[in-house]
Amino acid sequence: MKASFSLLLSIASIILLPFSLARPDPALDIFLQCLPTHIQPSYPIFESIYTPNNSSFQSILTAYIKNRRFLTADALKPLTIVAASHESHVQATVICAKYSGLEIRIRSGGHDYEGFSYISTVPFVILDMFNLRSIDIDTANQTVWVQSGATLGELYYKISNTSKLLGFPAGVCTTLGVGGHFSGGGYGNLMRKYGLSVDNVVDAQIVDVQGRILDRKSMGEDLFWAIRGGGGASFGVILSWKVKLVPVPEKVTVFKINKTLEQGATDVVHRWQNVAHSLPEDIFIRAVPSVRKGVREGEKTVVVFFVGLFLGQTQSLIPLMNIRFTELGLQVKDCNEMSWVESTLFWADFPVGTSIDVLLNRPKEVISFSFKRKSDYTKNVIPKKGLENIWKQMINLDVKIYMQWNPYGGKMSKISESETPFPHRTGNLFKIQYLVSWGEEGNNVTNRYINGIRDFYASMASYVSSGPREAFLNYRDVDIGSISSNQTTFKDSQVYGVKYFKGNFQRLVNVKAIVDPDNFFKNEQSIPPAKYQV
Repeated sequence: MKASFSLLLSIASIILLPFSLARPDPALDIFLQCLPTHIQPSYPIFESIYTPNNSSFQSILTAYIKNRRFLTADALKPLTIVAASHESHVQATVICAKYSGLEIRIRSGGHDYEGFSYISTVPFVILDMFNLRSIDIDTANQTVWVQSGATLGELYYKISNTSKLLGFPAGVCTTLGVGGHFSGGGYGNLMRKYGLSVDNVVDAQIVDVQGRILDRKSMGEDLFWAIRGGGGASFGVILSWKVKLVPVPEKVTVFKINKTLEQGATDVVHRWQNVAHSLPEDIFIRAVPSVRKGVREGEKTVVVFFVGLFLGQTQSLIPLMNIRFTELGLQVKDCNEMSWVESTLFWADFPVGTSIDVLLNRPKEVISFSFKRKSDYTKNVIPKKGLENIWKQMINLDVKIYMQWNPYGGKMSKISESETPFPHRTGNLFKIQYLVSWGEEGNNVTNRYINGIRDFYASMASYVSSGPREAFLNYRDVDIGSISSNQTTFKDSQVYGVKYFKGNFQRLVNVKAIVDPDNFFKNEQSIPPAKYQV
């Protein structure tokens, strides 16, 4: 056995030698030569390594970049990408990156809004999890082990093939990677009924800074608490999550209604603010204000889309809405009944009747647009005059902006702020996501759109939370504070830390100080190991 392993190392050295010579970077040399010494011999890592000399390097790099503004020619590229296909590859990458002094960025789906999983300002390696995507369902106990590289679409598909009466509360974007989505909270249209994804996580596997694979028992409750909403990439590499499934009816009802300003959208939105959070928890209605062309040439107006999910049938929904939210004017013709898994396609903007097979689709083309996102939490009803001012501001901007207003209440008001690191619970009426996207390229264009959304965000200050002005971790936003990749003092982390985590930030800092005191796992908005009071 020892002889065969020695032979493996010799072969590894020969195979890796061209990589080293082609890229004269001492740290990369050390990293590549280290990798085969820390894997299980039956799971060779060579085919999982992509250097810039590899013909597939660029396609592997760009396949999971969801924001084109980080695909600029001057952006620092990774020295190599390790597309792990076995757990030992993850362990080896962590051990060898630490040994060689290289930073790693961990990527599961690549949807992180600020590109933290694939960009850096110092030499780095991407640890890509997209090959680790197994999904094992325990039907007897109604639980699932899902690896971090699986997408939400793949998870939803597998659940639906197992049972038509089970679902899982997570996001409406079906190409999200499970690893990052869950570790930041996991926010979706079942949250009023079942809470967030992390509220339904019962176990996890993580590779720590020493390269060990830990589960809930061996990692301890403090670390298990931290990774469920505190961002797993600050503490290690999440290999997989064990989640409990939730019951859903055989048929659910979905609908989408739009209201223009001329149709009384302001009155409907005002009423929505008062009732959406207090409706039965089986109902989730998102409001989406956006700018559209007006009736006259060159004129702009605001249209508000109301997108709904009801865990039940139309015949039960209509009478309820006629009593609680008559202003919406929901009618039978607006409603579609379908299975829960089909509703995930509806919410992902697929046409009604699309085969659920599309849930298995992976990206094949380079993303064609850039974007910037921001977030807020609202604790008080915005008066009609305030809504009118908001619409006016949207119309007057020279960039097209839209928002998603997601209602709270239900289960979200029944879970303590400190139950998980995600603190945005009771007291919130709704969460706002601000969105702006563009297809043009160039710094001037990019600056125009980013400045536009920043100006609009600033104009919303009087309507949203303050002290702190809260933000959602999974909607990463460097504008609320960041630290440089190689910084060793972390006073600035308090700025974004408190906005994302409120009073939970100090506990996250304390956990970090124990499990990763040298701050190996880091990014521009990671949890620092420094011990100080916030």
